Amino acid sequence: MAMRVREFAKTIDHTLLRPDATEQDIVRLCEEAARYHFAAVCVPPCHVRRAARELRGVDVKVATVISFPFGADVTPVKAAAAREAISSGASELDVVMNISKFLSGDFNYVADELLAIMQEVGVAAINNGLTDVVVKVIIETAYLSDKMKRLAAQIVAASGADFIKTSTGFAPAGATVEDVALLRQEAPDALAVKASGGIRTLQDALDMLNAGASRLGMSSSVAVMKEAESGALQE
Repeated sequence: MAMRVREFAKTIDHTLLRPDATEQDIVRLCEEAARYHFAAVCVPPCHVRRAARELRGVDVKVATVISFPFGADVTPVKAAAAREAISSGASELDVVMNISKFLSGDFNYVADELLAIMQEVGVAAINNGLTDVVVKVIIETAYLSDKMKRLAAQIVAASGADFIKTSTGFAPAGATVEDVALLRQEAPDALAVKASGGIRTLQDALDMLNAGASRLGMSSSVAVMKEAESGALQE
């Protein structure tokens, strides 16, 4: 895939979701994101307001996670978390699917929950004067068979979400090229694929993009960008 450095940067969600991350770490994350013009920063919900202040007027969006990393909160809690995140300044939400319900075969629960969250997001966006809030649904591919990954893609597509995302980064394994390719094959064109978890080098990132991802969740973003700027990608 022929790609320029700035174009590549806009595929990256610069991510810091470690439990020991401090507010100063979040400020540094935002400074790095502004320097490299990443697509977004992805921060814990409690740091959304600070990230939004740090990135005011910058071409980097603020993303946060909902029901992270297990997706096990009940639907009203997830909906309330989405509403609060948007009012705090997030314009992208990475929502963890209810993995336990999905693995239990309660697919209607999962589908209904995603629809309810999407409805809440739509209302909250209007109430906060936003034309659009991007929703990415994390299905945690490490726990799913290929058949279940395909079913998850169908459910996520039906919800109206913008992205299907491979992983939280907290499961036994993160994104694989094979999973990204499978999701890209199964998902309709309107549903983009985000790869996350274990993407640590420029080659890892390019492999995911070549397999069909259009967004990458990374904590090694700065190191990867330095690799890209060293001549691996065009300026």
